[in-house]
Amino acid sequence: MAVNERTTQATPEAVWSVLADGWLYPLWVVGAARMREVDDHWPERGAQLHHSVGAWPLLLDDTTEVVDVTPGVALTLRARARPSGSAQVTVRLEQVGAQTRMVIEEDAVSGPARLLPKPVRDLGLSWRNVETLRRLAYLAERRPSGGGVR
Repeated sequence: MAVNERTTQATPEAVWSVLADGWLYPLWVVGAARMREVDDHWPERGAQLHHSVGAWPLLLDDTTEVVDVTPGVALTLRARARPSGSAQVTVRLEQVGAQTRMVIEEDAVSGPARLLPKPVRDLGLSWRNVETLRRLAYLAERRPSGGGVR
């Protein structure tokens, strides 16, 4: 499982507010291109995001589902990304003083990506998730207390 971490100046509440707003998913997840729909009960267990992956005009419609959630602390997702398969992704938040330590763990759980040797898979996921955490931090650090992105 690829594991990345980053410390942000944002509070855990600010980071969680980004994670809890499903419409922001393509802004912090590398590879997600656009949102089509967000289940009303996001981010509760079983809720789905309906998104597209790729780059226009080659977009594929997929979904991401909440597998487990501890509000404000951890979110585990089953992310589909055709044609490579699906991955399990966990984002954990830990307050460190006035900052937040964000940890993301990810691994392929099905599809052709699962056939890659683990070191190769981990290298690609780690590289991608450096940028994913960078984007998540930027959004959380710039999120006003009113809840919108400026």
